[in-house]
Amino acid sequence: MTGVPASAAGGTGRPVPGAKLGAAAVNQASLWNIANILTMIRLVLVPGFVFLLLAEGGYDPAWRAWAWAAFAVAMITDIFDGHLARTYNLVTDFGKIADPIADKAIMGSALICLSWLGDLPWWVTGVILGRELGITLLRFWVIRYGVIPASRGGKLKTLAQGTAVGMYVLALTGALATMRFWVMAIAVVLTVVTGLDYIRQAVVLRRQGIAAERAAQ
Repeated sequence: MTGVPASAAGGTGRPVPGAKLGAAAVNQASLWNIANILTMIRLVLVPGFVFLLLAEGGYDPAWRAWAWAAFAVAMITDIFDGHLARTYNLVTDFGKIADPIADKAIMGSALICLSWLGDLPWWVTGVILGRELGITLLRFWVIRYGVIPASRGGKLKTLAQGTAVGMYVLALTGALATMRFWVMAIAVVLTVVTGLDYIRQAVVLRRQGIAAERAAQ
């Protein structure tokens, strides 16, 4: 047996010339699916967002409004690219790597710029970015034993962070400026709580994995 289906070999047992090339073309085309394109757009938006946020010293309301628009587009694409990839089986190795990088790049750049401008305390930026870095390291720590799925709390954390940061990007005053403080406070609490829960799950998963390995020996 050749291992080549008859349909792929033109009804005979012989491979059709160019069959491998055709398969390679399909695999290459899969990189340019809509989910990956949205991720690429989000990556491209990062330097543009930083430019808009820091333009004219970083305090011009008009430029801040444009920066908010870029940030909003990035957050929207973050919601849709993962949904599309899972729903239509568009998951690729590129997407697995680029999607979390794009997420952390847009959020990290926003937090750092806001703290640099004096709008957001550095400790808030440190807590959020420290949590993200710690969770990334935890994933590598337990990856051989399994993957911890995204929780409802984690999704709420992402929503709260995106909403809070978006409000800080805008040049808000009065009651809205006060409101954004409390939204950010909620985001920080969710960041810490979900981070601690992720640590708990990672420890449990690792212990179960080690126990299973020992039992199999």
